[in-house]
Amino acid sequence: MAGLIHPEDLETVRERSRIDDIVSAFVMLKPAGGGALVGLCPFHDEKTPSFRVTPSKGFYYCFGCGEGGDVIKFVQQVNNMGFTEAVEFLADKAGIQLRYTDGDGGPRHEPGLRMRILEANQLAAEFYAAQLASPDALTGRVFLDQRGFSRDHAEHFGIGYAPRGGRDLFNHLTAKKFSKDDLVKAGLVREQGWDFFQGRLLWPIRDSGRSTLGFGARKLFEDDRMPAKYLNTPETPVYKKSHVLYGLDLARKNIGKKNQAVVVEGYTDVMACHIAGVDTAVASCGTAFGPDHSRMIARLMTSEALAGEVVFTFDGDAAGQAAALKVFSSDSTFSSQTYVAIEPTGMDPCDLRIQQGDAAVRELVARRVPLYRYVMKNTLDQFDLDRAEGRLGAVRAAAPLVASVRDRSLVSEYLRELAGMVGMDTDTVRTEVQRANNRKVAPEPERGLRQEAVAEPAASGGGQAAMLALPDPHDRRLATERGLLKLVVQHPGLFDAEWGGVVADDFQHPSYKAVFEAAAGADRQQAGFAQAVVDAMPDPVGEQLVVALSVEPLLAEPSGSYAREYAARLRLGRVVRDINDLKSRMQRTNPVDEQVAYNRMFARLLELETQRRTLEQHAVGS
Repeated sequence: MAGLIHPEDLETVRERSRIDDIVSAFVMLKPAGGGALVGLCPFHDEKTPSFRVTPSKGFYYCFGCGEGGDVIKFVQQVNNMGFTEAVEFLADKAGIQLRYTDGDGGPRHEPGLRMRILEANQLAAEFYAAQLASPDALTGRVFLDQRGFSRDHAEHFGIGYAPRGGRDLFNHLTAKKFSKDDLVKAGLVREQGWDFFQGRLLWPIRDSGRSTLGFGARKLFEDDRMPAKYLNTPETPVYKKSHVLYGLDLARKNIGKKNQAVVVEGYTDVMACHIAGVDTAVASCGTAFGPDHSRMIARLMTSEALAGEVVFTFDGDAAGQAAALKVFSSDSTFSSQTYVAIEPTGMDPCDLRIQQGDAAVRELVARRVPLYRYVMKNTLDQFDLDRAEGRLGAVRAAAPLVASVRDRSLVSEYLRELAGMVGMDTDTVRTEVQRANNRKVAPEPERGLRQEAVAEPAASGGGQAAMLALPDPHDRRLATERGLLKLVVQHPGLFDAEWGGVVADDFQHPSYKAVFEAAAGADRQQAGFAQAVVDAMPDPVGEQLVVALSVEPLLAEPSGSYAREYAARLRLGRVVRDINDLKSRMQRTNPVDEQVAYNRMFARLLELETQRRTLEQHAVGS
């Protein structure tokens, strides 16, 4: 039995596997200066990128959770593999045939199996695509035509057809020197030698690097021996249904660019969305959307996670409501905001496009509502809120939903919204939620602040101003604010006269805002600039903060471009918050009854989105 991987082959795998190429298939990376790349860590939830890849050294490291290592360690962690399996995974991608020394252990699969399966899948995809033009595939072409898909659409998505002969693919691939055993392990052929897919329309399921991992197949003929309408490739060394998303190869870059993912329920829905302009659509394959899928999407988000959106489309029937409840129960796996988009008549995106056109699909996604609000409304609709007992019953039914939210900073907002929806006192609602949760619900901290109390200023002019709070230096939500101020205090000369366009209101934390105001009022030409900022602070806490900022290390070599990028990132944060606030107001505004106000807000949203795109480019040095 094969044993340990030969040391020379191990080094060859490391040399040929560029860490930035491998990581970028799982994480959207952006240049960070000095040849390094950054993105959101795939190993823990975070809102500000702290995951750093250094291609020149072949290492990655997360400053948030401390995980780090070389390309093999990354594959082990991200794919939950052992060392040998991770090396084999990389060897297959690089086309390296591994040798094994004598000894205990060995590869989980025989050497080169993954690579042979991927090659067979690619050839199978090409074979199926060619068969779509055959006379036997007429029913499949009619199916596509009836759903508004052209030949160009079929080619773009790689759609194919599995012949009804039973051994067509088997004969095609064995003629290309693939063994029956390999084809069985690839899920392309059954043990008896029959093609796994027969007489079906096929969609290739690819990873983000466009390698074909498996197929999804749709029933076309009534005499099909497999009763299921949809059939997927069985689990193989390369295809695991909980780790794949249909359309990810086409949507990956757009998800990162737009910071949005639209999750639909079927292959034709993905096609309809992309054709209509919703090019961030994906779908799970033969299984429910789960935590592994959500983590795949979260890794592709590039901006602050609070700006990202995951939009689910469900049918408007009871099954759709049940699906929404299931997603809500696992909503804590998302770092992005979660929404639901449901067409009032219950049509899915494919049917909607057929009946009402591309614009209707785009409008469906644009009309999204927060998932928790949808779930809450469906729960409350079961009760008569005009009666006291109905209101109490509604609160008790909704209380477990609020209690299940793991992000404690959202609980108070949900409590107030629930109280408003049922017309009851907030304290009464809080009591019911406490009973459901069996623990005290923490008060909502002010956004962007640590949870310690901050004294309020005196009500009258005779009182003394409140002492500033010392921000948590490890609060990743405020990392950009702290990083910019370190540059301001330590290297004020890197900024232009307007501080890169930064103003005090760009800061969320009042203490950081006070530091910037003090710095903006000091003479940056004097030698003791940092001391001048210290002297301008209103209290000892502020002075302590400036001292800390003046000695903390920077993440990169300071330069004018670095300062400009930091300033753009800070301004981007405020624009993103303004966009979210405006979207929230628009969602609460009826575009028909309040058309003038809605149109004014929409025009403002377009302006903000333009600013966001410009600042995103400046933030990465473009």
